[in-house]
Amino acid sequence: MSSAKPHRPKTFHGRSGQATQPGHVSPRPYPRPSREDLAAAADRTIPDVIATGLDVLFVGINPGLWSAATGWHFARPGNRFWPALHRGGFTPRLLHPSEQDELPTFGLGITNMVARASARADELTAAELVDGAGRLTDKVARYRPRWVAVVGVTAYRIGFARPKARFGPQPERLADARLWVLPNPSGLNAHYTPQTLGAAFAELRAAVPG
Repeated sequence: MSSAKPHRPKTFHGRSGQATQPGHVSPRPYPRPSREDLAAAADRTIPDVIATGLDVLFVGINPGLWSAATGWHFARPGNRFWPALHRGGFTPRLLHPSEQDELPTFGLGITNMVARASARADELTAAELVDGAGRLTDKVARYRPRWVAVVGVTAYRIGFARPKARFGPQPERLADARLWVLPNPSGLNAHYTPQTLGAAFAELRAAVPG
């Protein structure tokens, strides 16, 4: 088990990043961690964005190094989680990762199956995913979201011993929550474009009571 402790992110000074898709977020400083910063972020953890009774709790596989360095979920430039969230109709505008604490006001939250950060999700062991699935089950029982959306079918299949699981709604529940599996929004997932990823999120949005 990792001995990593939650990390208080340092402040980085870098160039501005501006959304290139509809959503009209204002330009804001985007942290550009150095190679040394990213290397030091391995095995760190970051806090969940969570509250009791959310409509949807999104579950990442584990934090990437950019997320561990900045303290923001899905923070790496090129990750398509935030655009997909907006395209799917969950947020009224495209949020910057630094605005993650606004998510509970929309009935949304974020956690991870495995807490420790790594450069790639495939660095995790099957045992870590299985242990993470158990911890996630306990968390869901505590916070009672209506839906749990796991973003990554391979991690879901391994962690929950569902080798034939497909994208979309799952027949089983997690604690009392309904389950949905979404594609991994990483830029490395070449099977999905920003448009098709947004459409996958929109299918979940249509299933969640307004």
